[in-house]
Amino acid sequence: MHRLATIILIAASLCAAEPRRPSPEAVRDWQARKFGMFIHFGLYSIPGGVWNGQPVTNGYSEQIQGGANIPRDEYARIASQFNPVKFDPDAIARLAKSAGMNYIVITSKHHDGFNLFHTRLSDFNAVDATPYGKDLIKQLSDACARNGLKFGVYYSTIDWHDPRATPSDGGRNDNLIPDAHADFNAGQIRELMSNYGPITEIWFDMGKPTPEQSKRFADTVHSIQPDCMVSGRVFNHQGDFTVMGDNRIPEYVIDEPWQTPASIYHETWGYRSWQKRENPQGKIDEHIEKLVQVVSRGGNYLLNIGPRGDGSVVEFESDVLKGVGAWLKQNGNAIYGAQPQPFRQLDFGHAAVKPGRLYLFIRNWPADNTLRLPGLRTKLKRAYYLAEPGRTPLPVSGSSITLQRRRETSPITVVVAEFDGTLDVIPPTIEPDASGAVSLASKQADRFFNYNGRGYYERPSVYKLQWHFTTKPGRYKISVEPGTNGVVVTVDGKPAASSLQLASKDYHTLTITPPAPFVKGDRLPVEIESVRLIPEQ
Repeated sequence: MHRLATIILIAASLCAAEPRRPSPEAVRDWQARKFGMFIHFGLYSIPGGVWNGQPVTNGYSEQIQGGANIPRDEYARIASQFNPVKFDPDAIARLAKSAGMNYIVITSKHHDGFNLFHTRLSDFNAVDATPYGKDLIKQLSDACARNGLKFGVYYSTIDWHDPRATPSDGGRNDNLIPDAHADFNAGQIRELMSNYGPITEIWFDMGKPTPEQSKRFADTVHSIQPDCMVSGRVFNHQGDFTVMGDNRIPEYVIDEPWQTPASIYHETWGYRSWQKRENPQGKIDEHIEKLVQVVSRGGNYLLNIGPRGDGSVVEFESDVLKGVGAWLKQNGNAIYGAQPQPFRQLDFGHAAVKPGRLYLFIRNWPADNTLRLPGLRTKLKRAYYLAEPGRTPLPVSGSSITLQRRRETSPITVVVAEFDGTLDVIPPTIEPDASGAVSLASKQADRFFNYNGRGYYERPSVYKLQWHFTTKPGRYKISVEPGTNGVVVTVDGKPAASSLQLASKDYHTLTITPPAPFVKGDRLPVEIESVRLIPEQ
């Protein structure tokens, strides 16, 4: 009996164990992909932003049910028209590859509650409710596998069709999730994780779940596919990667896995028949620049298309993706698998790093044809244009590179600078005043935010402030306004009391955080105004 009881206890403890989160290797693999295709496709693609013969300008076109206040049953009748005979998953996968993309994420269910997959929990799906009668998620998953792409799914945790869920409320995106609807969501998540092969990421969206619901959704994913990356919009800081606001990019490198979701047009994600489609080269340039900006700051770029109701890809969008792909064919080595730039800011553009190589993205051509790399102390061996077949060296002098021959690959030209060892860059620093004191104002700090908190409309909160400064060696008194109550001050990674000794060093880093151990979602309890380090006599 004693042995049997022990076995039962061990089994119970294993069942109660927390599901495993993605491994460090899985996170690194996800971060290395850099560029993916987002697809918004569903019933909303059929009206294409038009209802009762009039353009609906209120909100995104994929949310037309809420934006136009269409009654639930009236909207559901669109399913009888859903027959996307021009949906060609292999052609879409080939388009993604020609664009230089490494993965695809598609809307398995958007806010309207219509499912592109054959769910057993609702007959409001592409197999049971439409003349099309096929599972689009299965088709695209298989096509990605055939074409060497990773596959992911978008899943909205709100549902304007299910009577157990909160109604559309005019198209708001922060609906509460009743318990019965949370059970439904968890069941569909299990279906998606069980029936469609390896899922690289699940892109949760919207709703205002409780912390317990957010954890339940994330745990359901990881209990079946531990290495599937859960998006931050599962909310309550339960995601495996942070999602920026639509088309938003952070101002500098942040210390977590993150992604920028972007659309070809800022105005909509789902198909909009009356959308202006102008200046394709301008759009190509825009998204190359955004991709470079995202990669230079350590993120992934997920760029959306919205197929028509018949499943065909809009030619303008296809042309834009192919234009980005043409640039990547020449310059992709600077993008895939690259680490973020070590520089706080570069006047000519951006940078990224791989072992032994620094990639310099020239957006603003310097008037004197010289690239200056502020704070660089590593000796550069040689430099050349990435797209130039002969790789003729460019003159290197200290932390500067001279562009003797102007060779542009619009809109971004890439120069490679090779080096040995570890890249050593001194960040911009704050200098002491005449008395030797150092004043660190809040507005000068790098501010690190908690994204994806309680819901879509919650503003990000600050969890860390960081400054870099120089000063002479000696003992300094630290003064924090309005005080250190509830925060921890560290200098060069070590806790700092009201007084500390600073050794001779190129620069120091002062950081303010909540008390350790702080977890994702903790915030600074007070608004720090300034920090002063005053020499002690």
